[in-house]
Amino acid sequence: MKRIIKKSLIILFVLLAFVCIIFHKDSDNQTEIVADFEPLLGANSKIPDYENVQIKGVDYLKSNLPVGKYGGTFTTGILGDPKTFNPYNASDATSAELSELMYDGLTQTNPNTGEVTFKLAKSFEILPDKKTYIIHLRKGITWSDGVEITADDVYFTYNTIIFGGFGDGGTKDVMTIDKKLPKIEIIDKYTVKFTTPKPFAPFLRTLSASIVPKHVFKKATDKGPAYFLTFQGIDVKPGELVVSGAFKLKEYLPSQRAVYERNPSYYLINSQNKPLPYLDKLVMLIVSDTNNQTLKFESGAIDMLSIPGSLVDRYRELKKHGDFDLYNLGATTNTTFLTFNLNNRKNKQGKYYVEPYKQAWFQDKNFRKAIAYAIDRDDLVLNVFSGFAMPLYSAEPINSIFLNEKIAKGYKKNLEYSKELLKKSGFYYDKDILKDKYGNKVEFELLTNAGNTQREAMGVSIKEDLENIGIKANFKPIEFNSLTNKMLNELNFDCIIIALTSNIFEPNAGYNVWTSNGSLHLFNKRSQNDLKASDKIYSFEKELDNLFKNGALELDFNKRKQIYDKYQQIIFDEAPMIYLTAPLNITAVRKKFKNIYPTKINGLIHNISEVYIE
Repeated sequence: MKRIIKKSLIILFVLLAFVCIIFHKDSDNQTEIVADFEPLLGANSKIPDYENVQIKGVDYLKSNLPVGKYGGTFTTGILGDPKTFNPYNASDATSAELSELMYDGLTQTNPNTGEVTFKLAKSFEILPDKKTYIIHLRKGITWSDGVEITADDVYFTYNTIIFGGFGDGGTKDVMTIDKKLPKIEIIDKYTVKFTTPKPFAPFLRTLSASIVPKHVFKKATDKGPAYFLTFQGIDVKPGELVVSGAFKLKEYLPSQRAVYERNPSYYLINSQNKPLPYLDKLVMLIVSDTNNQTLKFESGAIDMLSIPGSLVDRYRELKKHGDFDLYNLGATTNTTFLTFNLNNRKNKQGKYYVEPYKQAWFQDKNFRKAIAYAIDRDDLVLNVFSGFAMPLYSAEPINSIFLNEKIAKGYKKNLEYSKELLKKSGFYYDKDILKDKYGNKVEFELLTNAGNTQREAMGVSIKEDLENIGIKANFKPIEFNSLTNKMLNELNFDCIIIALTSNIFEPNAGYNVWTSNGSLHLFNKRSQNDLKASDKIYSFEKELDNLFKNGALELDFNKRKQIYDKYQQIIFDEAPMIYLTAPLNITAVRKKFKNIYPTKINGLIHNISEVYIE
């Protein structure tokens, strides 16, 4: 069967990226610690491939991991409450995590190789025109209410919800091909056909989007987009959620917990043909901040913890006599950055989203570059992450197979160069205070989400860095939902420290971040009222639009690499988003849990359906 990206290329680039991570030496201490964690590239980390099997007319997905015991609970912590349980309204990380847990997609990523493989789809074919995809669904599998999952659900999810523009438009953005959307047709009860306008390299990976039940969601889409935005919100009764995933919601108590129970209708089985998952429950405790999360792990209230860099040495000691293992999963795919609001439009009331005098600063490339060179990333790595991170300069994560290696090398802090850049744009100093050419004191608000202690520490450090070039940044952590509302709806902010999750195999996953009309185009986001205001985008944004169009249509890996190298170069040169650090993902999990097969691709509990308690 043909693949968009050849397996050999994937393995080669993934291994090269992994080797760079494992032997990266920012300090002797970091190298020693990385080597001391559980091995992730040995035989124990390779999860056996799944199999398609048919039993009494039902197409199951079979696990080949050791057979486990049934029962028990896995408890973890999440920062903040969700805003919705509808996967197509989830614009924040908590909502996405909790909603997507319940809904599977057609495809998924192989945790060993990164290849696109099966989930709700039993198989797929790519026809010789490289534009036609035949997707064969599993026969006989059902939603949690016993209704069979069929091509009608797939067609409805894509044609009505995604292509129809309901909810968050991120998936629609990513599937847009030269300003056109794919066509979907039902071939029979268990087969659908997608036809793309042109050959489209990322297409199979986009089919991981959650499939939802037509017989439940249609009543919401029939009432229109405004109603859909409220559908399956946090006030939904758990019994109303009809799901395809391994777990379904049993209870949600705001600011306390979300409790999931096993879905007895799930289509994954073990090697003895018995249904999975093994666990009875998943419990997500809602915590206010990362310190609270750490305390809950140490008290035994939660079973897994992402370890802040400042606490790694402590946990290495605790591990010697503790009931948990530590795993180093390499650099995270969360790219942390600082971004300015370059928006020069007006809201409905006729007011600018950003004051005109600040617009002049933020839209000045020299100003943005001066900020970039004033930030001491090495200091962030050392003091915020205790060395368990790497400086980040690229829009692609460090372990991306499309990483522009030249960009990744970055530069050191250079205050003199920062001041030269500011002087070029008419800024001057009045008793060490930076002023623009009109005499305005350079002062702006710097926001991040409260509760994320590492991000808060970064904000304090960056505030001090900017003081070194005469800039006053009023640093203010605010509640996460308020922050996302400012970024995505009100468009009312000066400067923000935030992170987005990247895909190490597919830059087009960032289409909605980098294209000028993308739903996550944070630095110059358009409101629904000015989507046609193409005269208010910058020349480098037009260049990014073309690169992402051409990159998705190019099937040759090496040529795609050249295109995506260019986009990273533009972001590096123009600095609309200034990248900061790539922390190492170091995670603790209780030893009592078995079938833990961590990979650098999918993380620690990507196979939660197969995890059991010894």
